[in-house]
Amino acid sequence: MADYNAKRDFSRTGEPRGEVGKGRSRRRFLVQKHAASRLHYDFRLEWHGVLLSWAVTKGPSPDPGEKRLAVRTEDHPLDYGDFEGTIPKGEYGGGTVMLWDTGTWVPQEDFEQGLADGKLKFTLQGQRMKGGWALVRMRGKPGETRENWLLIKERDDYAGDDPDGFTKGDAVSVRTGRTMKQIADDVPAKAPPEITPDRTRKRPAFTKPQLATLVAEAPEGDDWLHETKFDGYRCLAALGKGGTRLFTRSGKDWTDRFHALGGAFDPLPCDAALIDGEVMAARIRGSAFSALQEALKEGSALVFFAFDLLRIDGEDLRKTPQIERRERLARLLSGVPTGGPLRLSEHIVGKGPEVFANACKAGAEGIISKRIDAPYRGTRTNVWRKVKCTRRQEFVIVGYSPSDKAGRPFASLLLASHEGDALRYKGRVGTGFSDAAMADVASAMTPRKTPPCEDVPGDIARDAQWVRADLVAEVEFTEFTKDGYVRHGSFLGLRDDKKARDVQLEEPMEDGSEITVQGIRISSAGRPVFPDAGCTKGDVARHYARVGERLIALAGHRPLSLFRCPSGIDAPCFFQKHDGGGMPHELSRVSIEESDEGSADYLYATRTESLIAAAQMGSIEFHIWGARTDRLERPDRLVFDLDPDEGLDWSDVQDAAFDVRDALAHLGLQSGAIVTGGKGVHVWLALRRTRGWNTVKLFAKTFAHVMADRAPDRYTATMSKSKRRGRIFIDWLRNERGATAIAPYSLRARPGGPVAVPVSWDELKTLDGANRFSMSDMAARLKTGCPAAQVQDNLQTLSDSVIDALQRLSEE
Repeated sequence: MADYNAKRDFSRTGEPRGEVGKGRSRRRFLVQKHAASRLHYDFRLEWHGVLLSWAVTKGPSPDPGEKRLAVRTEDHPLDYGDFEGTIPKGEYGGGTVMLWDTGTWVPQEDFEQGLADGKLKFTLQGQRMKGGWALVRMRGKPGETRENWLLIKERDDYAGDDPDGFTKGDAVSVRTGRTMKQIADDVPAKAPPEITPDRTRKRPAFTKPQLATLVAEAPEGDDWLHETKFDGYRCLAALGKGGTRLFTRSGKDWTDRFHALGGAFDPLPCDAALIDGEVMAARIRGSAFSALQEALKEGSALVFFAFDLLRIDGEDLRKTPQIERRERLARLLSGVPTGGPLRLSEHIVGKGPEVFANACKAGAEGIISKRIDAPYRGTRTNVWRKVKCTRRQEFVIVGYSPSDKAGRPFASLLLASHEGDALRYKGRVGTGFSDAAMADVASAMTPRKTPPCEDVPGDIARDAQWVRADLVAEVEFTEFTKDGYVRHGSFLGLRDDKKARDVQLEEPMEDGSEITVQGIRISSAGRPVFPDAGCTKGDVARHYARVGERLIALAGHRPLSLFRCPSGIDAPCFFQKHDGGGMPHELSRVSIEESDEGSADYLYATRTESLIAAAQMGSIEFHIWGARTDRLERPDRLVFDLDPDEGLDWSDVQDAAFDVRDALAHLGLQSGAIVTGGKGVHVWLALRRTRGWNTVKLFAKTFAHVMADRAPDRYTATMSKSKRRGRIFIDWLRNERGATAIAPYSLRARPGGPVAVPVSWDELKTLDGANRFSMSDMAARLKTGCPAAQVQDNLQTLSDSVIDALQRLSEE
């Protein structure tokens, strides 16, 4: 604090005196709008008892394409986060200061190391600034003493296109509601919003929650009400004197962990209550359960879905019929704002099978059915029933199989469940782990010398590392094998809210039919994948059986990124490029060196059965490298993805494709076209393997920028959305090592089930959209020659003469 104190005369300024404070479990961030000699925004992060500070000259921007200069200033005391007022003229920083934003922040990486390296990544949960952000230190000039950084918004749901979206108009203080002029004129702060008076009635004690019994079918009749089965953490909210406490289903007090719900229950017109519900992430990215775990880690927004009321103002409602409790709960929540952190779950009386079918189509985990006349009992009963759309189960982690990959703490987890008084081995799970999830699991496991269960097969037990059986994993899987082991499991997350000793096997429901496609068994073949088109998982497998020969001819023997939608396109989907174990043997593996992670096994397809087996695992899309597995460092494919901005017509994309074709022809290169099944077109050509990635990437980048320079009102070679307005982005980034493009004849995970299809240039003129083709068009399509085959056979070279011609074109 020495620098801070030396710059200020505390007899003249109302700023707090500098001293190192005591940090809190939830780190605060804040931004102060500061009208000093030059208007700027002071961005501050709480760290080790001080506020690390940067002066952002133009203010933060929600546009990831904007890099805002942020000059590092002296550390400020924690008390400065509450300062708002006017620093006297002539004093250091003289001018008006407004508290423009405040909230909490969470580092995404090792923050101390990031400070040293000059690259900080963090997540903000403020009133204005939210989501992922980065601060990157610029390289200083010789003799320069000040640190210049760049403040950059990450691309996520909170990003925007307007560079000045945060700083337009007259902002008001998030603390006092005053404008800068009102603060300068010392206008009194506005009265804070009215809140419910402090509650005086004793807060209800935790009550064991009622649990549902797993059944195969939803009950029929008007004696049952049905709710969506939430994929989050069960929670009981106890309201009363001393504030609201939030308990897990096992009675753990998670009020601090659910701190994002702070204040959510304050507006309720009661003096005490006990409410049953489920905590979910406010924003779902990936699966709902993984999104919740990420939200808890980042401290981001949560939602409490209330579905039962057990006590209110001293009255015990547990013996009251279910439907009456719901009505009392609805009245209690009637004044709560729509879309806020506290919400009433929806329910439907009757039509159980129909409600269940619609829930599955919508991508829900399933439904909970409840007898409308039943009381509330703190145990598992048959008057609450759960029906699941997918096979999911909680398992106890008893060990792991070591990994031979550098930096990977394990290859797969060993799973078990309680049967009677013993733990029984139930197989392994090796996929579904993000890097962060894998690190979290590894740090949470406690080693032990002996196996917690005795029935692990010898070939697995031989190399296994055993751990204390106190962690619970949530796993999605296709079925149990005849030996009772999990088949094709995918890790969803750790269940911190459930005790390992309570984990028992639930008999999974049957889900759809089973068929065989070219010798590959397709389970749940009747499961809807493209609900609006009436297409099922079996239809997807049959599509890849139909087009497999052509797809393999064009895209086989290339590393893949699979886009998997195990429960259909309306449910959570995800990309997978590494083989973490559990993928079918029909897919081949190749070890690829990765610059920052060592080597990893990638998947690739060599035959039609590879594609069908991937479809059995829920794969919809196949994205391919521009090189084959036998010479990974020599690309043999060049592709330009023409990506139109919103509002452009299909004719604009067609014209752009012909422009790119003609410009390449001017360089002596002949190209073909693929409609992507989305909005764009790929213009592509086949290469002799004479050049490396750097040359191919530089050629593609230069070509795209030449096109943009020659017609800047039509094209851009920059990814930024703000630069793409009204233009077509000529995406050249598909041509770097590790990048992928959609494979010809691949389905797209979009409504209607469109297919990416190679077309001739003459045919492209006649099409009415890039998503013109569907599965039903393929049988007729396969009866004619493939336009891409001719392009594939016409191997071309990025020769010196071609590169020279591009150079001349760029100088014209």
